[in-house]
Amino acid sequence: MSTDQPNPRVRPVRPVDADSVDVPVDVPADVPTPVPDPAGDSATEPDHDPDEVRIAFLLFPDLTQLDLTGPAQVLSRVPGARVEYVAATLDPVPTDCGFALVPTTTIAEAGPADVLVVPGGDGAFDAMLDPEVIGFVRREAERATWVTSVCTGAFVLGAAGLLAGKRATTHWASKPMLEAFGAQPVDDRIVDDGAVVTAAGVSAGIDMALWLAAELAGQPAAEAIQLQIEYDPQPPFDAGSAERADAVVVARARAAAEAARSDRVTRAAAAVLL
Repeated sequence: MSTDQPNPRVRPVRPVDADSVDVPVDVPADVPTPVPDPAGDSATEPDHDPDEVRIAFLLFPDLTQLDLTGPAQVLSRVPGARVEYVAATLDPVPTDCGFALVPTTTIAEAGPADVLVVPGGDGAFDAMLDPEVIGFVRREAERATWVTSVCTGAFVLGAAGLLAGKRATTHWASKPMLEAFGAQPVDDRIVDDGAVVTAAGVSAGIDMALWLAAELAGQPAAEAIQLQIEYDPQPPFDAGSAERADAVVVARARAAAEAARSDRVTRAAAAVLL
């Protein structure tokens, strides 16, 4: 939540060499020039109602819908939440499971957010090479209290220069590739390093959102949300972790992820870590 005083819980997000990053695509990244505050350091009024929590979810083609809809179901219930779904245009955005999500605003029109949530999916590896997307993430990171990702959305944060020197997590099959962005991969389900919070694969986004709800509104409010959505996982078998699933299946999946995504990761990382 933005206020007129710095949030003592977090450190300011400052993208690494944001102005010098040149994403290797045909169109150069557009990094907006900050608008000077006419009131200078003497300003005492917040830039918006401090009782309102502005939460922006980034949409891009082929995102994994649960990466977005799970956290959205939680965070939209935070007291004072105002949620926006941000995409390049207002056209429906296809997900990786056959239906589309409808944006509420565009990257060009989106206002400042207190919380930015970046979902994953294979589309994240194309989004991290999109200069408009990366410019938006950098812009929001400069003014948000929390910058978060779910699953492979971490790679979008990495391409924006936000993970260098940070502890971070992502989907287990792609986690080793985070090192390309200067990140320290961590096996935890939720990793908070200053203002940057990353969640592991897909369903971990719900856990991250409940953790963040407690940071924003207090643990009782977060527990009430958990009860409202009856989030009480009891899967019929225990194969949801790479540590417990069949080793052959894990090895094949990790190899497939690296084969499908490593080239795009290398391109994006080369642009950030010049």
